[in-house]
Amino acid sequence: MTAQAPSPPLYVPPPRHLTPTGEIDWPKVFLGFGGMILGQFMAVLDIQIVAASLTQIQAGIGATADEITWVQTSYLLAEVVTIPLAAYLCKMWSTRTVYLWATAAFIVTSIATGLAGSIETMILFRALQGLAAGALIPVGFATAMTVFPPDRRVTANVIFGLVVTLAPTIGPTLGGHLTEALSWRWLFFINIAPGLLVMFLVARYGDFDTGDPSLAKGVDWWGLATMTLFLLSMQYVLEEGSSEGWFEDDLILWLTVAALVSGVVFIWRQLAYSQPIVSLRPFADRNFALGAMMNFVSGAGLFGGTFILPLFLGQVLHYTAAQVGTTMLVSGLVMFAMAPVGGRIVRAVGVRIPLVLGFGLAAYGIGLGARVTADWGFWEFAVLQAFRGVGVMLAMIASSQLAVATLPQNQMKDASGLINLIRNVGGAVGMALLATLMSDQSALHLADMAAAVSMSNPQAQEMLDGLTALMQQRGVADPEGAARKAFGMMMRREATVLGFGDGFFFLAAACAAAGLLGLFANPPRPEPLPVVSRR
Repeated sequence: MTAQAPSPPLYVPPPRHLTPTGEIDWPKVFLGFGGMILGQFMAVLDIQIVAASLTQIQAGIGATADEITWVQTSYLLAEVVTIPLAAYLCKMWSTRTVYLWATAAFIVTSIATGLAGSIETMILFRALQGLAAGALIPVGFATAMTVFPPDRRVTANVIFGLVVTLAPTIGPTLGGHLTEALSWRWLFFINIAPGLLVMFLVARYGDFDTGDPSLAKGVDWWGLATMTLFLLSMQYVLEEGSSEGWFEDDLILWLTVAALVSGVVFIWRQLAYSQPIVSLRPFADRNFALGAMMNFVSGAGLFGGTFILPLFLGQVLHYTAAQVGTTMLVSGLVMFAMAPVGGRIVRAVGVRIPLVLGFGLAAYGIGLGARVTADWGFWEFAVLQAFRGVGVMLAMIASSQLAVATLPQNQMKDASGLINLIRNVGGAVGMALLATLMSDQSALHLADMAAAVSMSNPQAQEMLDGLTALMQQRGVADPEGAARKAFGMMMRREATVLGFGDGFFFLAAACAAAGLLGLFANPPRPEPLPVVSRR
């Protein structure tokens, strides 16, 4: 028999983001990656865009004060379930496929939410919108860490950090002005045009990898079920625990037990199962574990700061939604200006110094709020936000870079989902603890003031006499009763201010502790800055 000639080797195409010569196709990468970043910005923005317009939404659909809070809560509850699941879906179906389906779902559910005529319908579609948003948030970061070469990952981290910090900061500003100019329904309709642009860019330029359909076999359904129960229970307890009195409420108590049990079972399942729905292997890397802890604190500092400052401006100073948005704009502008500078610092000196410096500046800026008074104006808040903005941005870029600095390439997608989940949970924990702390401390300060007045404090009696005389001059029927009522309102306001000051101090202490953790980081040497020749 005549021997057959060997078959020619099959042509193996280069990775989709490379040219046939093996070089990175940068125009394609930036357009595809830019589409993903825009989608991520939309998903994060929608967390806070309704914050300044809840009153208008409540009036528009006839909801109660308790029901309207679920417009935010349902979105967050659904979002945290999809964030860690996104990495598995991308490995199974490819990043582009998952992103296109998630963006399409986000657009459709945004339209449905904007057209909702009842609170029940709005909560349903808002939850579905959150499910789609959860798939959009971690994918951009994972793509950057797998497509960009190591010397360009700091730049990708800068862009990612800018989106994560800027979107929730400008959310109340954009939402407040949009509602005043058009209507609250446009808070959701605004997603249509950028969503279609995202789909075009990702469909045309976002083909960076291929999926592995075999992962559909042997899906860890038990892991998915326990993860969903764990995240939903934990998020609900954190969101609603403060307003319900924590463990005094039976539902909060049993959901806490469910979160603890399902959390333990979920971790055991992911470590024991051959094909886990969420890989926990990145935690074996010391730098990732430290970076995750710091992202938890930076999430608390970011979302906690965005939570406490508008609350003070609205409750104590009685600012309108537009005034709150204008004051909060300082944070967004500072973070936007700091992003490229922070990336260059991290690239020049490594992550350890920026971590300590960033958390230190954030602690100092937020700590200024510990002495907040009702007489503060725009410039006092501007200084606080400037230091906080610089510090949080620098710390977030450095902590994200630290988390992935020594991870192998095949763990980047899992790491991205975990980092985003940890940051969001950190924000939820921070806001829940802040709400409880400020409520308890305000009550404590009010009790101390009342005790001082009851002991016939001379200054208090002098003020009460002055208020009584003022009421007599105004011809009030019961001047002494009106004076006591006014004095009580003044005490409650001062106690509230002191409670906010304690909240600022708590956030500052957490940032300072995270800065100390940065000393234990063991990152690789910083990438050298490119040398520009001059003639």
